[in-house]
Amino acid sequence: MSEGYDNVADILQEANVGFDHLFLDEITDAKTVFQSNDSPFHLLGLGVCSFLEASLGMESTMMAEANAALSNAEAHAKRQLKSASKANKDTHRFPPGTLWELIHADCIILLGLTQALSESYTGYLQCLYSINTAHSKYLKLYKVVFPGGLDNYSTPSQSSPPSRSLTPTIIPSTSSRPSLFSRFLGNGSNSNVPSRTPSPPPRPDGPPEETVISGTAFGYGLFNLVLSMFPGKVKTVVGFFGYDYNRRIALQALAVSAAKSDVHSIFAGLTLMAYYGLVLLLAGYQADETHILEQYRAIVEKVAGKFPLGSLWILNKAKILRMSYDADGAIQVLQDGLKLEKKNKFKQADSLLVFELAWTLLSQRRYQEAADMFMKMGKLNSWSHATYHFIAAGCYTEMGNHKKAQKLLDACPALTEKRKLGATKYLPTEIFILRKLQFYKEKQRRRTGSEDNYAESIRISTAEEIAIFWSTHSRISQDVALSHVEDLSRLTPPVSIPSQYILASSPLPSPVKDTPNDLDTPDEEAIRSLILGTVHRTVGDFATSRAFLEDSVSKHPQVKCSTWVGGVALFELAVLDLKEVEDEERAGKLSSETGKDEVSPAGVKRWEQAIEGATAKLDRAMSISGKDVDMSARLDSRIMMLKDEMTLKREMLKSFTVPRSD
Repeated sequence: MSEGYDNVADILQEANVGFDHLFLDEITDAKTVFQSNDSPFHLLGLGVCSFLEASLGMESTMMAEANAALSNAEAHAKRQLKSASKANKDTHRFPPGTLWELIHADCIILLGLTQALSESYTGYLQCLYSINTAHSKYLKLYKVVFPGGLDNYSTPSQSSPPSRSLTPTIIPSTSSRPSLFSRFLGNGSNSNVPSRTPSPPPRPDGPPEETVISGTAFGYGLFNLVLSMFPGKVKTVVGFFGYDYNRRIALQALAVSAAKSDVHSIFAGLTLMAYYGLVLLLAGYQADETHILEQYRAIVEKVAGKFPLGSLWILNKAKILRMSYDADGAIQVLQDGLKLEKKNKFKQADSLLVFELAWTLLSQRRYQEAADMFMKMGKLNSWSHATYHFIAAGCYTEMGNHKKAQKLLDACPALTEKRKLGATKYLPTEIFILRKLQFYKEKQRRRTGSEDNYAESIRISTAEEIAIFWSTHSRISQDVALSHVEDLSRLTPPVSIPSQYILASSPLPSPVKDTPNDLDTPDEEAIRSLILGTVHRTVGDFATSRAFLEDSVSKHPQVKCSTWVGGVALFELAVLDLKEVEDEERAGKLSSETGKDEVSPAGVKRWEQAIEGATAKLDRAMSISGKDVDMSARLDSRIMMLKDEMTLKREMLKSFTVPRSD
């Protein structure tokens, strides 16, 4: 196949038909299209199908299939690259072979990710090698395709500059003046970004040019974003390889790609959706939440308009509703999406809808429905069935069905054995589960002399406890939050911290002589205080929230099993510091005397104090959250996200007015 413009454009168009089927969940039809031609585009498409099946469903057979398809595509792209480079024909405005260089890089990065899914040491090493190779390719492509930078390329949002102007996914800059983005980064802000020089007017773009622009922006943005989101300890290792990365440039590049119309633009949109969803769910505080939601909606609407039946877009519509505190609307969207009649089922994509539905139902305390959805997950993929059983058991505990809960918990140890990484290593969630099972067996033995029926000793639902790591208690309604307060405050020993909500709705139970307390360990009391602190913050009672969270932290030295509690409680305290000042800002208490929507010098100082206090708490959280602490990597990621938001807020305060929501 030659590098000829018409030929390549036709083949690209043909392959795009396959991707259209894929994004509508018609994976069988997509594979049929991709199998009809042995071009690198088609082979890459076939590899993408298998990659999605493997990554979404954690299916080992699909991983081998994806690896074979992507290896084949990589070999074909490499041959085309060599052929095009030798021909030296000026078929479009980019140097000969640029298109094949991009496809080759796509194959390499997907191969690396597929190898990492094997969860073997060899796979991780192969992935690292692939990342190193792809890094150099995307950097080379970026310098060729964007010699003048990204500022003159449009993004999905075409609105006027929002308050989150530092987030580079924002606004196209069409003037010759420096953009807001370049004011902060300047030339040379990232050693991987070339100096910006004026670009000559481009020739009109056809499908190959569109693919090169969108694909380069996507690959470069994805690479930088992934590296920027590695946990702190991993970043230290990555630094030895000489990688330099910048999250803002990553987001801007992804937004440039998302504004295009080729296949890469869809994947760029997906990447941005995933990122925005994570920040909204896990960061705890956002420097400009309104703008994140606006960007999120713009991307979803752009793609969903073309693929309305695709599970991935239905999923993100629901996530936006959930993050906007409309859980009932999110549940309806997900349930309707699962009822859709489709030509052929893409069960791995549907599993995402079920998983999101399960968590949303749990957040609303709809325990029976949530349990049903978590158990359904075991039929849709081969990931941690022990986790699904553990959460479902917690739902039955909340409903008082200890017999059903016990049956599910009894199945967990054997299920964890099926998911071992090598001979002895378990998944992080499963390590947490096994420790909790032993914890409750010991509690039951203290109470009855036997560990039989230990589910009866569980007073804080295992579902609600594991939900802490998914930040499920932060975006709930006041009614749901107060239901948590009522349930937890009825447990003995009684809480010692006064709360208007506990006094109003939850009279303390009368103690019964010789009856053991519901919570008989510092672990359980620390977890109760952690949840009570979080839900009091959710309803806006900051003083009571702080008292409960500080109580949880104070119990950390006595905790034996749940050593993660101290670090998570400190994280939630840091979020509280920021939320408290944010509330003051919204109420106009930090505004300047000019009457404009800007923060006064005293207000800026108030923010600085809050950010400094939050930073100190996050640093302390990291210091007590080592490798032997359950879910420490997840806490590390959340801390990193929150610190990014604090950095953004500082820069907004220094250089822009801050809008106030009435």
